Amino acid sequence: MQAENTGVDKHWWERSDLRYEGGSLRFAGIDPGEKANQAGTPLYLYSIARIRHNTGRLIAALEMTGTRHRVLYAMKSNRFVPILTAMAMDGMVGIDACSIGELALATSCGFPNRQVSFTATGLSLAEWERILAYPDVAVNCDSIGDIRKVAAIHPGRSIGIRVNPEIGIGYRQNPLLAYSGSGSFSKFGITPDVLPQAIGLARELGLRVEGLHCHCGCGYLDDQLPAFDSIVQTMSRLAKDLPELRYLNLGGGLGIPLSPDDKPLSLDKWAGIVRKHCADAPYEIWIEPGDYLVKDAGLLVLEVTNVEEKCGRRVVCVNGGFNLHPEPVFYKLPVHPVPLCNPEQLQRSTIAGNINEVADLWFENIGLPDYSPGDRIAFLNAGGYGASMSSNHCMRGQFHEALIPDRDGANG
Repeated sequence: MQAENTGVDKHWWERSDLRYEGGSLRFAGIDPGEKANQAGTPLYLYSIARIRHNTGRLIAALEMTGTRHRVLYAMKSNRFVPILTAMAMDGMVGIDACSIGELALATSCGFPNRQVSFTATGLSLAEWERILAYPDVAVNCDSIGDIRKVAAIHPGRSIGIRVNPEIGIGYRQNPLLAYSGSGSFSKFGITPDVLPQAIGLARELGLRVEGLHCHCGCGYLDDQLPAFDSIVQTMSRLAKDLPELRYLNLGGGLGIPLSPDDKPLSLDKWAGIVRKHCADAPYEIWIEPGDYLVKDAGLLVLEVTNVEEKCGRRVVCVNGGFNLHPEPVFYKLPVHPVPLCNPEQLQRSTIAGNINEVADLWFENIGLPDYSPGDRIAFLNAGGYGASMSSNHCMRGQFHEALIPDRDGANG
């Protein structure tokens, strides 16, 4: 297969803490290849410095909204204990938890109950009993049935209600990532036409409705901001009927560039939308970013196991599959492959995983060096919904994780 010249001096994904230096990839001040030599592969590498940088930018944007606000990290995106512990010590964010296991892990890592918000779906009475045993945790009810369960266990408790505003939003209008829409089904939340009934029932049962919550999609960028505008407008309108409201939770879903033609989300525009609808509101604005904080703070390093021609393609096989990072197969979200050494010549290739399933392809038709078994590939934007969604399918679920210390030597 004919080789091609890269013809590129600067790669689309490069930034100050992720770039080639002297021909070798550097991430958060280290050589990922050297770290893989020490720890082995598959290897997830996370940068606490990048997480702190992303968190700081988002908080700075919220400061421009004219609101009282709170950031709650959606820990389902990455629950690596050193990351959670560092976040708790930093004190910049609280936690969005969606299971009793996450709730217990968050508090064990140092997050006080009052800094945790809980939102989930399909909960049993027994689960609610365990959740409500945590005082001061903000809980959001996803259904009429949840309202009845909470009232039966803890009459007089304050709750939030999860709303389905019937507006979807997601990366590149991907229907797999837009959680609601007009006329479409979603298992999440209570629609605006049913919300008055839910509020009335909660009050009748002695509950105090102090929050409204929504989460409408994942990975949105500037092109999807008009939908975000509609979501915030709808939620702020619903909030006006609840003078006792303590918080309006707008969920997460803020996206990052995943492909060469993606542009970073404009936090100025995003904050302007929140300001337009919520400035000087009597309640706090809560948001629940997951990917936005951790996705581009993680790499996955895999080892090449085989290279050969199959069905007219050059196939590069690696020692990890979609069970380690399901998003490329489940949601068609790319984790972009990057050589550990900056190559001069590339060959069009398909990267295949080691899971015995036909769908287990990491990336197709991408330029790669002339790899040999034993070489390594780094996959970008692997910090969110990778390790946390991994499985032991085909009994190939083993991997390593490491948190890279901040440049001042603090790793949390």
